Amino acid sequence: MSTQLKSMDRMTYEQLSYMIGSSLIETDVWKSSSTIGLTVSRFPEVDTWQLIRQGWKQGKKIVVPKCIPSTKEMSFRSISAFTELEDSFFGLFEPIESQTDEVLKSDIDLLVVPGLIYNRKGYRIGFGGGYYDRFLEGFSGQKVSLAFSKQLTEEFPFEEHDLPVDKIITEKEVIECKSNQLMNKDS
Repeated sequence: MSTQLKSMDRMTYEQLSYMIGSSLIETDVWKSSSTIGLTVSRFPEVDTWQLIRQGWKQGKKIVVPKCIPSTKEMSFRSISAFTELEDSFFGLFEPIESQTDEVLKSDIDLLVVPGLIYNRKGYRIGFGGGYYDRFLEGFSGQKVSLAFSKQLTEEFPFEEHDLPVDKIITEKEVIECKSNQLMNKDS
């Protein structure tokens, strides 16, 4: 999947990312959220830079993850400018600790959860570190994933402890995953 995404031309990537981001901004969960957690995207992930800018413009608190490799955990820190980021762990853009404040998990209203592959029940295959899986334990806010439609698949194995997202937004649709979980409980 990663190779398929990387082969996307830049114009298509920009257009589809814009469509997905616009759909997120129109959701009630975005509109009602004060504090939004976002990963600072790298190509070929859906572009979140546009969403960070839009959040700031709307007066929302934008928080981004800081990985702690020794414990494979992460915290979220508030940023108010891209200059508060540094290129760090695994090439991710992360907040500079001395310039940002940590935000409690319980204070995040909406968390945009990254991944590589998704199913319609909201389960995802991430990038292999398990950081988000650990962070989602005990998280009570809304969980949304942004994906290109080619990242959706019918099924893949997931485990009982895996936690699904509430919605997946693609350039084609907004998938309400909770209703898919209920309808397909036995499958």
